[in-house]
Amino acid sequence: QVQLVESGGGLVQPGGSLRLSCAASGFKFSENTMAYYRQAPGKQRDLVASISRTGSTNYADSLKGRFTISRDNAKMTVHLQINSLKPEDTAIYYCNTQLWTRDYWGQGTQVTVSS
Repeated sequence: QVQLVESGGGLVQPGGSLRLSCAASGFKFSENTMAYYRQAPGKQRDLVASISRTGSTNYADSLKGRFTISRDNAKMTVHLQINSLKPEDTAIYYCNTQLWTRDYWGQGTQVTVSS
């Protein structure tokens, strides 16, 4: 079955960096668009970035420049590099893919930005 397992979250000081990873299995990873979403406490889940099967990337307008999404098809893994972290980046970050119009989600990884 489809599995998405995130890792790499944690507590980081403002200005720091994190690299999130999502290990995928159970589907043809190289043929699917992959995405990261995030959900802050009390807020809706929003798109952070996506990467198509060809490597084309898309970012939320407000996050361009600090976030970089990439994929390794051989390892069936997608990464999200986050630089210059801000307290408002605190959220649970979820990996996502769609198969036959159905959304699949990982369990999420907590990112907390605080001094």
